[in-house]
Amino acid sequence: MSKLLAVGTVAFDAIETPFGKTDKILGGSGTFVGLAASQFGVDTGIVSVVGGDFPKEYLEMMNAKGINTDGVEIVEDGKTFFWSGRYHNDMNSRDTLVTELNVLADFTPVVPEEYKNASIVMLGNLHPMTQISVLDQMNEKPKLAILDTMNFWMDSALEDLHTVLKRIDVITINDEEARQLSGEYSLVNAAKKIHEMGPKYVVIKKGEHGALLFNEGKMFFAPALPLAEVFDPTGAGDTFAGGFAGYLAKTEDVSFENLKSAIIYGSNLASFCVEKFGTQRMESLGLGEVQQRLEAFKELTQFDIKLS
Repeated sequence: MSKLLAVGTVAFDAIETPFGKTDKILGGSGTFVGLAASQFGVDTGIVSVVGGDFPKEYLEMMNAKGINTDGVEIVEDGKTFFWSGRYHNDMNSRDTLVTELNVLADFTPVVPEEYKNASIVMLGNLHPMTQISVLDQMNEKPKLAILDTMNFWMDSALEDLHTVLKRIDVITINDEEARQLSGEYSLVNAAKKIHEMGPKYVVIKKGEHGALLFNEGKMFFAPALPLAEVFDPTGAGDTFAGGFAGYLAKTEDVSFENLKSAIIYGSNLASFCVEKFGTQRMESLGLGEVQQRLEAFKELTQFDIKLS
């Protein structure tokens, strides 16, 4: 089984939605990626940074789920990255209330020796130069390098983003970001333009409307499972990415056909993430529940039709 290296934030979030609000709770892209990947029993190592205010029991919880946190630097006299946001009634848009970079401002990732040969690398939403520094530490080119980014880096570090895009295999972004990066409104044309920048595969996330996978003229669409209630969308995209990467690490198959399955597994896990605040649902999630919901996905997407 392949090793998965995940680089991203391990952080505090404070969230307000129409269903309620929280004080500081566990969050961060690296956390959600790790918890999703843990569902596949893969050897996952997280590289991140936290302050001395970060509870040790959070790291112990991750370790208990098979997530290696040796790459999480603890700056004892520093404070952990903190984000606070408020979601609107439609749950698709939100306002950022507070962003405190704290120890993340001076973060220089150090990849543990045992993960420098990881075959799957998940580069979370960080500065493109930070993502490049991780790739530079690998002993050899990963079997699959997956990158997440956002419009902030397109506005502030576009040249660096173009540099890292030449070195990765998969980019995962949302539809708005795909349009901004490519300058194309049509997502089909946007994917073509982004392919030309370097990535072999382009994954465009459309929130409650599912995800699209593009590869050299081929296309695949996976719906999101319709849910009666969405309590907190925070971390759903990172959970999707962790499920996607975790499935690929488990199966050791990076073909287009297998990436289609990885999209379904990622979407499936993301559907759990939104059911409670923060990481609560992912922490309690059992394998039986995952399998049961996969069956629901299958029912939702499979049909027989006579073509005349």
